[in-house]
Amino acid sequence: MLQKVRFNVPKKSEQAKCYSGKKKQHTLKTQIIADIETQEIICTAQEKGSVHDFKLFKGTVRALFFGILLLADSGYQGLLSLHKNSRIPHKRSKNHPLSKEQKSFNRALAKERIVIENINARIKTFKIMSERYRNRRKRHLLRMNLICAILNRESKI
Repeated sequence: MLQKVRFNVPKKSEQAKCYSGKKKQHTLKTQIIADIETQEIICTAQEKGSVHDFKLFKGTVRALFFGILLLADSGYQGLLSLHKNSRIPHKRSKNHPLSKEQKSFNRALAKERIVIENINARIKTFKIMSERYRNRRKRHLLRMNLICAILNRESKI
């Protein structure tokens, strides 16, 4: 006797929430907040791939102290209105090129922000985070938190 097997395939409406029109793929976005001095990962947050970086930050800003200095990339335009003690790079436009002072500010900021890029590289040494994630979406943040805890533990030793 044959038995019918049903697979739990998500509906198209549930799949569409994770679809990023920019990447043309189903994606998840993970935000990492780290301490530059200790290189310790403080906070992680996750959203569907189509959510903007700044909108994701607005949801996690409650976990931050307002006295700390935030260094962000250009995806966080408007951060100064939400968090006064923050620095983001200046953007140039077609009609308004950057001045020498703005370029030097952007270079200095990039030199300070390199720490978070190094942390991202350390996270990607784990194969599950560097390649296509083929497991359940619900468990992605759990695995990311576990990897961040391992990296925090390594940096203390």
